[in-house]
Amino acid sequence: MARLFVISAPSGAGKTTLVRALLAKRPSLVVSVSHTTRKPRAHEIEGIHYHFVTAARFQELVRADAFLEHARVFDNFYGTGVQQVREQLAAGKDVLLEIDWQGARQVRRAMPDCVSIFILPPSRAALERRLRERATDSFEVIARRLADATADMSHYLEFDYVVVNDRFEQALEELESILDGGGARLRAERPELSPLLQQLLR
Repeated sequence: MARLFVISAPSGAGKTTLVRALLAKRPSLVVSVSHTTRKPRAHEIEGIHYHFVTAARFQELVRADAFLEHARVFDNFYGTGVQQVREQLAAGKDVLLEIDWQGARQVRRAMPDCVSIFILPPSRAALERRLRERATDSFEVIARRLADATADMSHYLEFDYVVVNDRFEQALEELESILDGGGARLRAERPELSPLLQQLLR
C-alpha cells in the first residue's frame, strides 16, 4: 500500500540535500511539488522545484480548499495541492512532502496514517554555519532564520521519527530505514536525544 511521508526541519538542517539524495536512490518515490508565493531562486524551475504563484492566486486556492496544508513561512506562503497527493497515492506511489512543522501538523490531522520525520542539525554552530555557507540570503534573513529555528525545533516531539543530520551518509541510511518500515530506534521520544535538544533549544 502506498504511503505518505512528511519530512520537516529547521532551515539549514540539510533537509533538501538529504531529500535530493533519497530521491536519487529511490526513483519510485514521488515528491509533491508545493505552491509558493516567493520569488524563484536562480536555479529553480517552475513545476519542478515549486509552482510559483501570486499572493492573490494562492488565496484563491485556499478559498477553493485546494490545499492539503498551507502555511506562512517568513514573508511567503507555501501549500501542498491535495488533489495531486491523493492521485499519486491512488496510483500506488509513495509520496514525500518536504514541508515545515506547521504544514506537517495539518497533514497529520487530514491524513493520520502518514509517517512524519523531523531532521535536526548536530549542533547550533553547525546550523549557523550551514545557513551562512548557502550564500543565498542576506545577513538579516539569516538572523531571522536562526531565531526561528529554535521555535521550529521545539516541535520535534510532534513527529514520529527524528534523524540527526551529523554524518550525511548515516542520516541518509536512517531515512531509508524509516521508509522501509524500520527505524524503531529513531523514534522522536528516544531519551538519548535529550542532551542535543537541551543545547539546540536553549
